[in-house]
This record gives sequence, C-alpha cells and structure tokens, in this order.
Amino acid sequence: MAATGRGRITIRDVAGRAGVSAATVSRVLSGKYPVPPATRTRVLRAARALDYVANPHARALVGGGRKMVAVVVRQVTNPFYAQVAEGVEAEATAHGLLCLVGSTGGDPQREMEFVQLMREEGASVVILAGGVVEDDAYRERVAHYAHALDAAGSRLVLCGRPSPDPGLPALVVVFDNEAGARAITSHLISTGHRRIVFLGGLPGNTALDARVAGYRAALAAHGLPAESAQIVDCGLGRAAGHRAMTELLKETREFTAVFAGDDMVAAGALRAISDAGLRVPDDISLVGYNDIPLAQDFNPPLTTVHTPAEQLGRAAVRLALRDPEETAETRHVLGTHIVVRDSVSPPPSARAQ
Repeated sequence: MAATGRGRITIRDVAGRAGVSAATVSRVLSGKYPVPPATRTRVLRAARALDYVANPHARALVGGGRKMVAVVVRQVTNPFYAQVAEGVEAEATAHGLLCLVGSTGGDPQREMEFVQLMREEGASVVILAGGVVEDDAYRERVAHYAHALDAAGSRLVLCGRPSPDPGLPALVVVFDNEAGARAITSHLISTGHRRIVFLGGLPGNTALDARVAGYRAALAAHGLPAESAQIVDCGLGRAAGHRAMTELLKETREFTAVFAGDDMVAAGALRAISDAGLRVPDDISLVGYNDIPLAQDFNPPLTTVHTPAEQLGRAAVRLALRDPEETAETRHVLGTHIVVRDSVSPPPSARAQ
C-alpha cells in the first residue's frame, strides 16, 4: 500500500519515472492518441508504481470527470443497508450527483477493489457503511483509503463504523448503539424481566459490541449481577437467529426475554419460538434493533430500537460535500429511540401472580 504522508503524485512525477514528457503521459492515460507499445507499457508501469490517480478536477475540465457519490455496504438485501443506500442516493440526487452502490459480502478485498475503482473514477465521496471487526488489518486498510482518497481529491465517510485514528482525513457519521441497547434492555427490565438473553453477539464487531455493552450497562443499572448476562454469539441474519434460538430452546427455558442483535435475528428467533410450540410474548418476550420497515408486520409486531438508517446516508453525503474549512468536527452522532409494539409483556410468573 502506498504511503501517503507526501503530497499528491502528479503527472510530472510519472513522466520523470518513465523517462518521457508529461504530454506523453497524458496521451497514454487518456487513451485517445497513438503511442508506441513500449512507451505505453513504461508509462503505465510508472503510474502503478507511484500509485498515481489523475486529478479529478483537471479531468472534469476536459469533460472526462464524473460527479459521483459511492456507497459500499456489506449486503444490499439487508433492509438496514438498503435504507442507508436509499438515503445516500436521495441526498446525492438532490445535489445533482450520480450514486453508485457496491456490496462486499464482508470481503475486505472486494471492498478495497471498489474503493480503488472509485478513486480512479474520481468519485467526489466514498462512503463505507456498517459495523466491522476493528482489527489491525481494518485499521491499516482504512488509513490507506483515507489518505489515498484525500490525495485524489475525494472524501471518505465512515458511516456506522469508527475511524481507527481521529487524525485521518475522514468523516464519521454514526448513531449511539450503546444507548439504544441500554434503553431497550431497560424496557424489558421495567416490564418485569430479569433473565434476558442477548442473541446475536459477534465479538470484535464494533456495532454489536456496543449493543452488548449497552445491554450489560442496563443490567448493572438495575442492580442485576454481571453473571445474569447471557450472550449468544451467533452473528447477524435471519438464519443465524433461527439456528441459535432453536439450540437455545433445547438447552434451557430459564430465560423469559430475548434481545435480538438486529431485527433480522429477531425474525429468525420468532420463527424458532413458534416452531417450538411457544408464543411471543405470552411465553417469551422478544425485542430487536434497527426498526426495519417489516418489523411492524411481524406477528406480533416487533418492539425494537429505531435507528436513523436513511438519515445516516443523507448526513454522510451532506457533510462530505461541505467545505472542509466550514466544519472542524469530523465525528457526528445521531440518536436512536425505542418503538414499543406487541412483542413484550410481563413474564408468565408475574402475570400469574
């Protein structure tokens, strides 16, 4: 990966390394003029070695620039990511920009390739959306993205994920995962539940770790011992929720409520509970996270934490398009709130009394 503490690599740097004139480099990179194959190969090799990207502003002046905003998500079929992308697209359109959406399936290599492509195409803004495992590889990767995009005149926005270094040239737009989890766990406790399972942990994932922290904080705030926390690390998705809930019901029935890591986990858990001949909320109360549009159509409608997914996407574009001189703050936090529906009731023992 290219180090980026230096300034922007210019066409003259490429020309010097290739031993040709700047005009020759321009001809090779434009692809519009005949150039001897050996010269073309030498120029392209020099450009790759220097990690050169054509200045998007200069390219726009000659009609080759594209005014684009790109958003990279884990999975476009996930309702949360779809809403973030919808917000990005709506705000980009309002500013006369084209929006491109890429999905990675969680593969860092695919993410890296997409970011590089958007850098080469001169995208104005590149948005990376969703929680991640914040390890050394992630920190190195994001540092490279931030410096490389900045050198190419683009802006990086981390949407729903942290910046590994506040000094990086990147914006961060997040919502308070921990506060939302603390609030919905407190709602279950206030309804009478003391044995609450968190279903959907994924150690190292920034979003889910924050939700687990909020869950633990609520238990502690209400005087419940630390050992009362029960966390099932099954990750996210409907299939994961169904599988983990099925296994949990085989092992124990001591819990009275389940806090699903997101609404898709809750959907899988709801089906597993039904398959076991039990009912929500009569036998087990269930809550989720994100408030996807279908949450209100579950049977019963799901109590959940509303996250500002579309607003995240809109804010990411709006903040990135501001003049950097006008905003010194690089981290922006949006709020969450609980949506109370019909999937929670007092535990059976409390109702019996």
